Amino acid sequence: MSFLSLIGDEALIAPLCLDALSARVAEEAGFKLGYLSGGALGYAHAVSEALLSTDELCDVVRHVTARSNLPIIVDAGVGFGDAVHLTRAVKQFVAAGASAIEIEDQVVPKRVSHHRGIEHLISQNEMVTKINYAVEARGASDIVIIARTGAVKNESFDAACDRACAYVAAGADMILLMPDSTEQHLQLETRIPAPIVTFGALGARSPAEWRELGISLVLDPFTPQVLAIRAMQLAYRNYMQSGSTGHSHKDIFAVYNQLGEIAGFDDLYAIEDATTEKRS
Repeated sequence: MSFLSLIGDEALIAPLCLDALSARVAEEAGFKLGYLSGGALGYAHAVSEALLSTDELCDVVRHVTARSNLPIIVDAGVGFGDAVHLTRAVKQFVAAGASAIEIEDQVVPKRVSHHRGIEHLISQNEMVTKINYAVEARGASDIVIIARTGAVKNESFDAACDRACAYVAAGADMILLMPDSTEQHLQLETRIPAPIVTFGALGARSPAEWRELGISLVLDPFTPQVLAIRAMQLAYRNYMQSGSTGHSHKDIFAVYNQLGEIAGFDDLYAIEDATTEKRS
């Protein structure tokens, strides 16, 4: 069943999940969805997301869905090419177990400069055609198609709403955009006939506050990665300067000793105990 049924009086929050372990941590904390950001996966590989392949993203999805019950939304960028490439990508993500794919109306191939805030959009008609084929490619699956537009920044809010309506008419289930103001937020539900998705950092607003602004789903593409990198930077620098990470061995090993439980090893231990001869 599609996660769209989970939308209620509060916005759904989907934190970044770059692997199965982080997905299990998010699930344990009570999140209902996870987000695989192309940007974050690109940073993890020290390349731009513009250079990622469908196989690299699908590999993460397969690992996550194999060891977590958390539905995963995948950032499919520009769909890895034209409608032909997008068709194959959608089928690959369906097979990998993704619950939703996000595709955007930037040019193909996606440009590295989008990291610097420089975006170039394809025409509305071209994006509509791509969405048509994405809808066809998903077949009988219930994978959610999220159409993202960068028109608020690169054209205008009115143009973004026009594009959004056309994308919904083409079959998109949700629309992702980034309004510039509260005034724009408050127009979303009357101007766009589909649930609205946006980006936001954990803690920026409460789920109820996001919903009051017309947002149904918030994707956080960076907070866990930023926190992890910052923690590593501080620990490594402390060690190189003083010989200490700033954390006691006791605290480090206390968390380390929890990793097996977090990763779900208890079930694996149970199988091994039941099938392996015990030796004295």
